[in-house]
Amino acid sequence: MKGILFLVAENGALPNGKVGGVGDVVRELPLAFAERGLETAVLTPAYGMLASLPGARPLATVKVRFGGVMDSVGLYEVPTDNGDVSHYVLDHPRFEPNGPGLIYCDDAADAPFATDASKFAFFTAAAAAVLRERALPGPRIIHLHDWPSALFLVLREFDPAYASLKKVRTVFTIHNLALQGIRPLDGNRSSLLVWFPWLEFDAKTVADPRWPDCVNPMAAAIRLADKINTVSPTYAKEILKSNAPERGFNGGEGLEADLKNAHAHGRLVSILNGCAYSLAKSRRPGWVRLLNVMRMETIRWIARERQVRSAHFLAQKQLEQLSSRRPSALLTSVGRLAAQKTQLFREQTAGGVSALEAILAKLDDRALFIMLGSGDPDYESFLTETAATRANFLFLRGYSDELAQLLYRVGDLFLMPSSFEPCGISQMLAMRAGQLCVVHGVGGLKDTVSDGTTGFVFDGKTPRTQARNFVNKVTDALDLRRSSCARWRRMQQAAAAQRFTWEASAAAYEQKLYAIKNI
Repeated sequence: MKGILFLVAENGALPNGKVGGVGDVVRELPLAFAERGLETAVLTPAYGMLASLPGARPLATVKVRFGGVMDSVGLYEVPTDNGDVSHYVLDHPRFEPNGPGLIYCDDAADAPFATDASKFAFFTAAAAAVLRERALPGPRIIHLHDWPSALFLVLREFDPAYASLKKVRTVFTIHNLALQGIRPLDGNRSSLLVWFPWLEFDAKTVADPRWPDCVNPMAAAIRLADKINTVSPTYAKEILKSNAPERGFNGGEGLEADLKNAHAHGRLVSILNGCAYSLAKSRRPGWVRLLNVMRMETIRWIARERQVRSAHFLAQKQLEQLSSRRPSALLTSVGRLAAQKTQLFREQTAGGVSALEAILAKLDDRALFIMLGSGDPDYESFLTETAATRANFLFLRGYSDELAQLLYRVGDLFLMPSSFEPCGISQMLAMRAGQLCVVHGVGGLKDTVSDGTTGFVFDGKTPRTQARNFVNKVTDALDLRRSSCARWRRMQQAAAAQRFTWEASAAAYEQKLYAIKNI
């Protein structure tokens, strides 16, 4: 291998290989590298499913030292439609602790990250063994993504068995600083010295700055990688500041000192993620097609479970009653249901109701707001209860890529009030289809949406103020749509004309992070 090796938890180029935006990046960015003549490969765990994909080919079996024992791990190459990028997976039962097909596992509140941390610690050890034993040709760049791949750098730094890997340049991308994979250093089944009992490490290099008896993979990677990048310029500035929870501001998530040090030494770079524009000029689907797909997907979700969830029951009843006549205004939202994405919908406004309820109260009788997503049970319950009392709100609990793409392309106004947003892809996909967005002016949302020109941007110093401004901005957008069709159309055209390309991102990676010509 002459170029770049991605070590990452998700790979959107493989069927069922992604959960969120990281998978999209891993699918698109290597293709842009290939256009520039850079050879790229992606290595992920197999999760009990990816090694059995059609055409998967075993390449090697490597010995991996982990938890005091030696394990044998299978390395497979998996073909895709685009042969310009190589895709590899590592297969072992440790990658499916809760059954096959799960990329991430949920743990109890008193043991955060426990299952995933053990799984991904094993992944980094297996990846290091693959490279040490040359089961794959040595790359010139090892590119790690978020905390699941971060312990590779700890092994590279402190385990003499992997000393040869120090010659390879490393890059670490922060997709979401809020997720850090923190676990105890010792004394727990999911802890650094249970995974690697022989490892002699410098505690200051691997420990969390707030809890010195814990390992913080994200912090360790920031300290050890040759280069670090974030996925939007505004987010790079935000994470250098301290958290301010009373304002809903996450900032550096406790790692701002490490990030400031990296910035001061020229190791921290910001490169905006891109978007694929191959569908930009395709014909816009109609409401009836969206309606049919929503009905079909809801039935599929119901069929997969032994008991019908209340969210699915309500959605099916609402879908049966919806007319084939397009709503007067179609509001949409697609995303993972977590505090980052959903809290401002639930935040109370001055009227004592949630921002979501306040928005629904502003809609006319024929308007509809459709939200697609799943995640935190508390937010799912909030949305289900709202759907039960509001006929103009449809909550689709689940995910379908076909359905998501239709919502981006059919909707009139996309809502994305993230409390923070490293980059965001949903707003780019909606803009690509000419759907205007209402976004919170943070991170990549601020970098991609221009208020009054390509969309609508709100802000505020406290969550309560942000919620109020969010409702007001949605109201302003709907008023503009009713009162000035010409200006609305110009804004749609301006949004659709925006280009945040992976080609531009790839060029910046090559120049600012990889420095391949200098190696």
